[in-house]
Parts: sequence; structure tokens; C-alpha cells
Amino acid sequence: MPVSWKSWASLLHISLLLCATGVVSEEVQLEPLNSTVLEGSEVRFNATVVGTWQIMTWTVQEFLVLTLSKTGDITPSSEQFSARFCSSDNSCVEFTIHNVTRSQSGSVTCTVQGNFGPKTAQLYVQESGAVSIVGGNMTVNQDQQVEFQCVTTAWFPVPTVSWTRNGAAVNSSLYNTTSVADGDSFNSTSILQFQAVSDTTVTCLATVPTLPNPQSSSVFLQVVPKPPDWTVLIAVVVSFGSAGLLAFLIIGIILCYKRRKEQKPNYQDDMRRVRSQSQLSGVNAASRKRGEDNTAYVPEDQTSVAPSDVIDRGFFQMPDIVNITHTGTGSSSTDNIVDESGFKKHRHVTIV
Repeated sequence: MPVSWKSWASLLHISLLLCATGVVSEEVQLEPLNSTVLEGSEVRFNATVVGTWQIMTWTVQEFLVLTLSKTGDITPSSEQFSARFCSSDNSCVEFTIHNVTRSQSGSVTCTVQGNFGPKTAQLYVQESGAVSIVGGNMTVNQDQQVEFQCVTTAWFPVPTVSWTRNGAAVNSSLYNTTSVADGDSFNSTSILQFQAVSDTTVTCLATVPTLPNPQSSSVFLQVVPKPPDWTVLIAVVVSFGSAGLLAFLIIGIILCYKRRKEQKPNYQDDMRRVRSQSQLSGVNAASRKRGEDNTAYVPEDQTSVAPSDVIDRGFFQMPDIVNITHTGTGSSSTDNIVDESGFKKHRHVTIV
């Protein structure tokens, strides 16, 4: 990283002051003093030397990793470390760590031989782990409550976990995230719950401050429309059916009551019926008392009966046995009649 113009102005000001006083101070300036990077990336430190120097060394966590001279000889301990001059007078050196690892977090020290004191910076390395949604794609019924579980592993520091649905951020109140330490890294579990309404792409994202773009895992939620709910319709039909049945029952009860009321005799009808029965009973009693006319009866003082009388009285319509004997110019008849009681009545009639 090139030295900024402010640093050059400061160095120039110091040099002028030293030249004016006739004293030249030897000093090393190191930038930045704190650096946070993502594991696997590169990190750079710039050292500016005020004064005359010959040899410069760089150590990472007290391990010597690079040596260079002002003449341009550079000796790294591995290809992971490099250096270059960042000024024309070779007073500025840029030190680079390639593919930095978590194990290299800590102190980075620049030392210049001579009366220059060492300068130390701090290096912080963050780690991006893995993220995945457990269970993969899902198919559920509409309005069903669904749950998604997102798991992150081997992150440092604790990652920030968030969710999106169809690209829109999910309110943090709908999910809960917990983290636990696993050695020198952290694992997290985040659970998202919501009601399935339509097809949705669900995405879990995890990130740390040095990560340019969050790590993510996505699944597809397919929502099957729920079958028609016949409960309401059945309830309505049953309600109307019950109401109709109750109405028919009430109407039937009313009709039965009216019919019984019409058939039930009142006091006046009873009196008329009793009066009519009494009159009929009187007539029958009178006719039984009067008896029946004997059409064949002839009074004691009558010695003959006209044939028309006999016919009019029905004499010849009722006999069981009729014997007629003619003597001379006249005729006589002997009648034998069996009545209903079984007794035979004998009548002799002589016709002249």
C-alpha cells in the first residue's frame, strides 16, 4: 500500500527540522497498526524508514518470514510472503502476506538494523465457514406452518445469520439463532418459522465483517392449494335442513291440534246428540210397547173377512203353510202359521 501524502509531508517536515538543527533521527513508521482480513486473502503493511538503513526483517508471530536489503535483495521464507519498494529512494517497503491463515493472526513486526526500534502491528484473520439448510426442498399444503433450519459451521468470529423469502429480507422476529464454540471457531443454528401461502424460495445467509458477499444456501418451498373446505357448506346445509324439519314439525303439530280440536265435541254438540238419542229411544220404546199388527186377526164378533182385507193385511204374504178346501158353493180354508217363536197358530176361515 503506497504511503499517503500526509505521511510524506510529515516526514518532510521532520527532515527539515532535523536538518535545521543539524541532527538526523533514525525512525521506522509502520502502517496500518491494526488490520482485519478474511482468511485466504492478502494483507499488506508499509514500513517507512527515516535515516540510513541497510537490512530490514519481518516477523509474523515472532517467526522470521522475510529479509531484505536496501540494495534490493529479498529473501522470503516461503512464497506466501513478499516485499517491494514503494519509493524511489528505497525508504519505503511494502510487505505482503498472501493467502493469510487463521494461524497467522497476531503480531506482525518490522525491524531495521541499527538504532531503529522495532515496529509492531496487529493482524486479525476472520474465517468464512459453511452454511446449509437442513432437509432441502419441501412440499406442503397451503396455510400449513413450516419450519426451516439453517446450520453454519467453522466460522470465526460468530457469523451474522439472516433469511430472505423470494429475495425479500425476513423480519428477525420470525427466526431464532444460537451459536456455540467449536474449538477455535463457532457453529450456529437458525430456525425460521412461517405459514406457507404460496411457492417461495427460502435463503439462509451468513456473513462476517470482512466477507464481501454473504455465504448462502437456498431451498424451494412448493405450496399445494388446500382442498375445498366443505365444513362450512355442510354446516349451512345441516342448519337449513334442521330449520326446515323443525318448521315441518311445528306445522304438523299445529294441524294435528286443529284437527283434534275440530273432532272434539263441545257441550252443545253433546247435548244435541243426547237429545236426539233420547228421542230415538222413546220412539223405539213406543213401537215395542205397541207391538206389531196381526194381519190375520179377526175380531170375535166378525164371522167373515173380505178377500181384499186378507190381501191388504198381507195374510198370504206371511203364511208358511196354507190349506184351502172348497165345499159346495162356498169355500173354507184352514191356515197353519208358524210364528217367530216356534208356536203354530191355527186359523180357520170360511169364505161364502
